[in-house]
Amino acid sequence: MHTETTPPEPEAQPVDGQRDVHVMRVLTVNTHKGFTVFNRRFILPELREAVRSTQADVVFLQEVLGGHDRHAARHANWPAMSQYEFLADSMWSDFAYGRNAVYPDGHHGNALLSKYPILHYRNLDVSITGPERRGLLHCTLQVPGHPDGVHAICVHLSLLESHRQQQLQLLRKLLDSLPEHAPVIIAGDFNDWKSRGNVTLSRYGDLHEVFERHHGRLAKTYPARMPMLRLDRIYLRNATSHAPKVLGTRPWSHLSDHLPLAVEVHL
Repeated sequence: MHTETTPPEPEAQPVDGQRDVHVMRVLTVNTHKGFTVFNRRFILPELREAVRSTQADVVFLQEVLGGHDRHAARHANWPAMSQYEFLADSMWSDFAYGRNAVYPDGHHGNALLSKYPILHYRNLDVSITGPERRGLLHCTLQVPGHPDGVHAICVHLSLLESHRQQQLQLLRKLLDSLPEHAPVIIAGDFNDWKSRGNVTLSRYGDLHEVFERHHGRLAKTYPARMPMLRLDRIYLRNATSHAPKVLGTRPWSHLSDHLPLAVEVHL
C-alpha cells in the first residue's frame, strides 16, 4: 500500500470564537469525470450548481479529473483549473485530491471538498494488480469541539470482488490506526454490487451504514436513470446518522451515471 502524503499531521486545535460543531451535512457523488452517461455531454458546470444547492459541509467525490488535455481542447467551457477546484469554487474553502489513474492525456482520482480546514491528507494506493488504479483519500478535518479531528475517507473500490475484499482489509487497517474515539465518515463508490463487501464491514461493530441503519437496506444508486445496484455507501464510526437521502430526481438523474447520497451526521 503506497501513500501520497502531506507533512506530519498537526494536532487539531480549538478555533477561537467558534462554537462546537455537532452536525455536519455530507454528500457523496461519483462525478463520472464531468460527463453524462456514455460521455455524450460535458455537464460539469451544471453539476457544480447542483452540488452547491445541497449546502453540504463536506463533499466526497469519485472519478474527478485532475486534468485532461484532450478534453480541454475539445470543450469550450472546460475550466482552467482542476475539476475539484472548479467544484469547490468559493463555497468550500479547503479541498484535497488523491490521484489514482494516470494516462497520456491526464489523470483522475478521488477528492474531498470541506467547509472546515483540512489539517492533513494522504492518498493510500490500494491498487492490487492489473490496470485498475484505486485509492483511499484520508483527510483529517479541524472541526470545533473535536480535538482528535473528524476523519473523512473517500473510497472508490475495484470492479473485482477479490480485489475489493483485499481493499476492505486495507481500509480496516487504516481505521485501526485512527484515534479510537474520533468521528469517522467513510463514503464513496464501493462497486460492491453483490453486497459481500458490506457483509465484511458489518462484522466490525464500530461501523454502521446510514441507509441500512435507517431503512434496513442499502441505497440503490446505479444506473442513475433506473437504479438497480447498491454501489454507493456512507459508513460512520463514533457518529450517528439522520435523514439519509438518495438524490434521485432531476437534475441529479442526468448529471452522472451514479445517484448521489446525502446524510446529516451528528457528532
